[in-house]
Amino acid sequence: MKKLSLMMIGWMLITALQAQQNANHMQLDLIQHIQRKNIRIPNIEGYQTLKGDFHIHTVFSDGLVWPTVRVKEAWSEGLDVMAITDHLEYRPHKKLVKGDHNSSYELAKGEAQKHNLLLIKASEITRHMSPGHLNAFFIDDANKLDKNKVEKVFDEVKAQNGLMIWNHPGWKAQQADTCLIYDIHKKLIKEGRLHGMEVMNHNEWYPIVLQWCIDHQLAVFANSDIHNVNGYVYDLKNAHRPMTLVFAKERSFGGVREAIESARTIAWFDNQLAGPEDLLKQLFEASVELTPAYYENDKMKFLELKNNSDLQFSFLNETPENGAPARFILEPGKTIIVKVKKRTHSFRCTLENCHIGMFQNMQVDLM
Repeated sequence: MKKLSLMMIGWMLITALQAQQNANHMQLDLIQHIQRKNIRIPNIEGYQTLKGDFHIHTVFSDGLVWPTVRVKEAWSEGLDVMAITDHLEYRPHKKLVKGDHNSSYELAKGEAQKHNLLLIKASEITRHMSPGHLNAFFIDDANKLDKNKVEKVFDEVKAQNGLMIWNHPGWKAQQADTCLIYDIHKKLIKEGRLHGMEVMNHNEWYPIVLQWCIDHQLAVFANSDIHNVNGYVYDLKNAHRPMTLVFAKERSFGGVREAIESARTIAWFDNQLAGPEDLLKQLFEASVELTPAYYENDKMKFLELKNNSDLQFSFLNETPENGAPARFILEPGKTIIVKVKKRTHSFRCTLENCHIGMFQNMQVDLM
């Protein structure tokens, strides 16, 4: 037999080693590579639209999730800004999870920076009604808020130049049969120390609270108040967690803060929108393109409505004599054709899912 060349011998050794390695360890492609869901919500003139959740819990209070995981959830679901709001007064995992009231923020902030998320330093003030539960944002040191008297807590929030919102005012555990605004809340509003309220929390929404926000020019919020893994609670394939749309002059902590102080927010939940009429109209106009009468015949003309957003709009025809359907829906990212009688001069609709008051919905003119 001819002698084997050194190159052939080397190749055989490498092949044998690779075979042995494959027998010892084979890499399987089972790991999911997380991608961000891009939510299309347009900017309005002069402002950037930021998507936020300002009420989130971790294992450092009564949540079931580590702080860094909360950041990854928020990023993958399309959020731009978030606040981890662990309870000051209620920490059931304290014996097992060491740390103080600043720990969840400290653990999460690096992950937030990696994902280009604005993480606001915050805490939840947890008291019986009244005043109930409030979130404090833009604070410096959560530990200093851990005081016996709630008035002292409010003073400390002010000393740290923080903002406060009232959480879930209609929560049945604290207001079982009604939803009232108390003297302490009125006092905080009068003193400029309460900047917003949750009109929607978790899976509840409170129309009366929307009216309070409109009356007192406070920011409206829709927040998840999430405790469990978010994907275990919300149908993320077909829907989204509750979100607060923030219309900021710039994408920054200062921009978010100024927008909240100026009440430039809209609550978005379960295909519903709630907030000030002027903001909702601007958002609708930025989202929906109307092409009037691109075709007509002797009896009818045809309007085209194109939705360039991931928002849904539900129309109630207030002028049914125009021949258009009594109700119709413009779904996210879709276009519809609406037929009206040729001599139609008025096409006024109520947007049934755009709430501008307790029992009031926004109206738009399509012609």
